[in-house]
Amino acid sequence: MRLTTLFIFFFYAFTASAQVFEPKVRDTIELDSIVPVADLKYREDQVYASLSYNIMQGKPPGYSQYSFSTGLTVGFLRDMPINKNRTYAIAAGLGYSYNNIKHNLAAININGENTYQTADKADFDKNKLVLHYLELPIELRWRNSTALDHKFWRIYLGFKISYLFYDKAQYEPDGNTTIKVRNDKNINTFVYGTYISVGWNTWNLYAYYGLTPIYNSASFEGDNRQKLTMNSLNLGLIFYIL
Repeated sequence: MRLTTLFIFFFYAFTASAQVFEPKVRDTIELDSIVPVADLKYREDQVYASLSYNIMQGKPPGYSQYSFSTGLTVGFLRDMPINKNRTYAIAAGLGYSYNNIKHNLAAININGENTYQTADKADFDKNKLVLHYLELPIELRWRNSTALDHKFWRIYLGFKISYLFYDKAQYEPDGNTTIKVRNDKNINTFVYGTYISVGWNTWNLYAYYGLTPIYNSASFEGDNRQKLTMNSLNLGLIFYIL
């Protein structure tokens, strides 16, 4: 009888002690087992923004730029991997582009027609052409990323079509006079071009070359009348997130 009583006592004591210590052991196991979980369907670089210097190509005689001609882009690209390791992808999306070209080409409206002529920098305070575009970019992408490592090399080749929804040429020959020309019919509404971005992690070089000239039917009033065929070359940096 005593042996049975002792057995029952030790059985309940052991059970009670196991219940007391069990949560602590389970908590320890759960904390020690927390590890990063790989997302096998991850996507890369879906939001972008760039800052660049706009260098005009195909310049007419006497044309020059001054200060910093700013190019800005921002937008979203849907990343669509095309191989098992997700190192190759196609991306397409929608973006916005802002270009502020500071130059000596003055646009002046005379009797309802826009004319263009160059001026010496000493003869004006400010002269710029501001262009706002909606863009449809598409890219072929390579990167050596993994599901758990977000620092990687990338090379993205792109093509984009841009729709001009607002433009303004502003010429200030002196501090008291401002000449503005908006919605210039001589500027191409649609332009397209190619671009490339190459880099590591945060820092990526960016270059865009416009295949379409900015002006469509404008003529330059110089010594010899000639058609304006300028197009854009943007060089700068591009940044990606998400």
